[in-house]
Amino acid sequence: MKKLLLILLSLPLITLAQYGKKTEKSQLKTIEINSEMPNMDQELKSTNGKSYSLESISEKNGLVVIFTSNTCPFVIKWEDRYTLAEELAKKNNLGLVYINSNYKKRKGDDSYENMQKHAKKYNYRFPYLLDTESTLANSFGAKTTPHVFMFNKEFQLVYKGAIDDNYENIKKVKKFYLKDAMEQLANGKKIKVSETDPIGCSIKRFKP
Repeated sequence: MKKLLLILLSLPLITLAQYGKKTEKSQLKTIEINSEMPNMDQELKSTNGKSYSLESISEKNGLVVIFTSNTCPFVIKWEDRYTLAEELAKKNNLGLVYINSNYKKRKGDDSYENMQKHAKKYNYRFPYLLDTESTLANSFGAKTTPHVFMFNKEFQLVYKGAIDDNYENIKKVKKFYLKDAMEQLANGKKIKVSETDPIGCSIKRFKP
């Protein structure tokens, strides 16, 4: 009975993931490995009130870009991995930035004010940017929250996809995709796994 209940409780998250992957994959083309960082000089407003471009946030070894949101169940599950990514970024001379492109939820869960509250709640130590009309999400071909893109110091894409292989529990992770890629990049090594499938909620993007 308990096993059945656990299966039933996990169905909504699984359904969300499958929906996000199927609908977005059929409509969007994500930038390819070795592509140049799109819109790197475009300035976006951060939750701290200042404006930043991706280029300005990049550090000695590159930049990690995480498309995210405030209430997606996958984001909430992965928040402890966000903290780990921040620590790794600091340690390995990498910049890191969070981007919220959920235009259709801008008057609710993903309003600028709620972004500020979310950043404070989870103690974000890197900029959390407002992608007002999903410009960056569209130029990257970002599909889900979360969806990760990592660039080297030449602003070339070297990793894209998921954070790891288990959003439910960090203790059950077998493959730390982002962590491994960050450490390999910082140490001048080839990224062994440069692409994985993103899993999460579909981005509620602006569509003119």
